[in-house]
Amino acid sequence: MSAWDMVLTSKGLRFRGQTYPCTIGKGGVTERKREGDGVTPRGVHRIVGMLYRPDRLARPSDWAIPIGPGDLWSDDPKDQDYNNMVRAPYAPSHEALRRADPLYDLILLTDWNWPRAVPGRGSAIFIHQWRRPGYPTEGCVALNRADLHHIAPKIRHRTRLIIP
Repeated sequence: MSAWDMVLTSKGLRFRGQTYPCTIGKGGVTERKREGDGVTPRGVHRIVGMLYRPDRLARPSDWAIPIGPGDLWSDDPKDQDYNNMVRAPYAPSHEALRRADPLYDLILLTDWNWPRAVPGRGSAIFIHQWRRPGYPTEGCVALNRADLHHIAPKIRHRTRLIIP
């Protein structure tokens, strides 16, 4: 492990000497992630991107990419763009990245099942804002807003999310 790694522990997400409360998938952690199963995949996942809502917050890092009104994430295992960012209009199953709620105002992207997605293995695992303390995700890792905004500018290209 490196000093730049984020490590999921029983007490939260440890990063740069601090532990932050977090939530994970409603089904816990697994080694056999599947699309729609609500579990967080065990493993070492690189942080490969950062997305943010420029209408709601300042750019958190010089490599962060703004989320626009037509930005979506494909979660259709049958589509060639499965587990990739796509633009509206987009007919296959997808998730809107620009949401009315603040959950995706700031997103850290992991390399789970990316860049060459295996159909059905599960789409993106993000690190994003939680709904509320203790409320599980659909497989992502979620933090409170202040902690996520504190962590994001400290992320480096060598940062990994480790889920034992």
